[in-house]
Amino acid sequence: AARDLDVGSNSVQAYHITPENEYFSVSFGGPVTGKKSVELVLEKPLDREEEAELDFSVIAVDGGSPPRSGTTQVHIVVLDVNDNAPIFTQEEYIGKVLENLPEGSVVLTVVATDRDAGINGDIFYEFRQAMDQSDSAFAIDPKSGELRVTKSLDFETADTYELSVRAKDGGGLSAQCKVLVKVLDVNDNAPELVVSSFSSPLPENSVPGTVVALFSVRDRDSGANGKISCALEDQLFFSLRPAYKNYYELVTVSALDREETAQYVLIVTAADAGSPPLTTTHTFTVDISDVNDNAPVFNQTSYTMYVRENNVPSVLVGAVSAADADVGLNAKLTYSLSPVQRARQPSCSCISVNSENGHVFVLRPLDYEQMRQTEVIVSASDSGSPPLRANVTVHLVVVDENDNAPVVLYPAQDSSPASSELVPMSAEAGYLIAKVVAVDADSGQNSWLSYHLLRATEPGLFAVGAQSGEVRLRRPVTDRDPVKQKLIVLVRDNGQPPLSATAALSALLLKDFSDVRQPLSSPATEDEGGSLTTYLIISLVFVSLLFLISTVAFIAHKVCKRKELKGGHVLYGADNLPSGLADAAAAGTLPHGYCYEISLTTGSGNSEFKFLKPILPSLPPQHCALGSATNDERAFPCVPITTEDVTPDNAGTLSAEQFN
Repeated sequence: AARDLDVGSNSVQAYHITPENEYFSVSFGGPVTGKKSVELVLEKPLDREEEAELDFSVIAVDGGSPPRSGTTQVHIVVLDVNDNAPIFTQEEYIGKVLENLPEGSVVLTVVATDRDAGINGDIFYEFRQAMDQSDSAFAIDPKSGELRVTKSLDFETADTYELSVRAKDGGGLSAQCKVLVKVLDVNDNAPELVVSSFSSPLPENSVPGTVVALFSVRDRDSGANGKISCALEDQLFFSLRPAYKNYYELVTVSALDREETAQYVLIVTAADAGSPPLTTTHTFTVDISDVNDNAPVFNQTSYTMYVRENNVPSVLVGAVSAADADVGLNAKLTYSLSPVQRARQPSCSCISVNSENGHVFVLRPLDYEQMRQTEVIVSASDSGSPPLRANVTVHLVVVDENDNAPVVLYPAQDSSPASSELVPMSAEAGYLIAKVVAVDADSGQNSWLSYHLLRATEPGLFAVGAQSGEVRLRRPVTDRDPVKQKLIVLVRDNGQPPLSATAALSALLLKDFSDVRQPLSSPATEDEGGSLTTYLIISLVFVSLLFLISTVAFIAHKVCKRKELKGGHVLYGADNLPSGLADAAAAGTLPHGYCYEISLTTGSGNSEFKFLKPILPSLPPQHCALGSATNDERAFPCVPITTEDVTPDNAGTLSAEQFN
């Protein structure tokens, strides 16, 4: 109210607002009513959002003349009332994000406005339902309205998210909008390969085109990221063949051989068309099962085994070995002996083979002199169906052992007394007395013979050729040397240990052959064997009868001989041996009758002569049919040798000189 000191009509009479407005007016009782208060009356509702403050003047006017007035300024502040709800800038928000967007990234921002002020104008954002926010992959900032990713997105799980966001002011008014988030596909899924069927092991005789595996491929991505192509790294024996839709077949394209490759490792690669492309590999391990298509093979084309003669029974001499490229029962080998196909080669029952390991045994002792080598056929058979087999020849060579001692052929070492060789006293050193001939049934170095003088009456008088067996004078004969000489020659082979035999012979040293006599018999001879004495008696009787019957012929023969004696030939009979040789006869060294033809030349200092030993002791003494010896001939003993003495086995061991 305004105060005026004047009274009456000069006091305050009226109030008015200037400038006038439609919202306020002044109410004054006036002097009539007697009311002195002044009221500012709101005539029309205010709207803070349109005009938050009003300024005007209230003027009080008195009734004087001239009238006087007083003015006061009125400032009206319109207080807010929550009469405006929040309003979003868009009814629907659409956002697009990649599925590999990192957590916490902002997808979009929702914006809402509220015309109210203060707390009534403060807006808070939230999802319409609390459960949406807990389950959703997004979160919204309550003040800024930013929509953020709270966990990884997966296009293959959900490609679209539809959210409802509410904006609420402090007065409780709210508004809502729809948010649509579209997830864009990223090539983050590699192709998947699913095997429907797989056959392993696979027989090696499978025909080309055999299906080994059937599989399908898929990719959870979309578009180009979901397009798949398959490839096989090794296409030499296998290949991929499309079946239907996204199915593929793994098939064989050529013949298989387990012996060359027992296992195939096949790698199938599935790749998508993304950028960069993702691939998946799957490994098929195909085992090849064996088929009995390989026969056994021996590690040698033939075997040569050696066994020493006189072996112990069931001795192991070697082993055959075969291999089969197959496996399992197809490679299990059994060894056996097969009959020899040659008709001339008899089968040998002395050889056996172990059926499991191929060891070869000799079942009984062998004799090199009876069988030097033999051969058998060993067969190796597998256990496949049908079984396959292979054969190999095994040569068994018998190795000689020194199990045969030398055999003396000359001089004969039977029960008959040893022969005596006649040696002239005039013989020089190197004079050939006799030749010892021996053979050995063994072979190789076991049959190499050497001759040694083992014992002699006068060891320094004789020498024996180590290789030839010739008995020669080492020095000239002297008068001090005994007339009767006994020699024992040792014949030894070269085996280990060496075996030996002895040959006994005797020699008579004669000064002159003009008075040679040979006793018909002696007590020693009779003691050596009664049968020999009987033969001598029969021979003498036969000679006497022949002498009586052929007297005339004998006289004529004597006449002829006397003519020959005048020519320098001397005949020594069985009854005119000098008495100096009686001891030799008594010793039994000259048990048989001998016929000697001595050819002497007048005035010759050397005497060459030949001796012929009769084959049958019962024959009478006769002239040797050798003819007259020349001055240059050397005396050699004429030894009768029968066909039994020279055999194919020892003929090769005699030299030409020995054989003659």
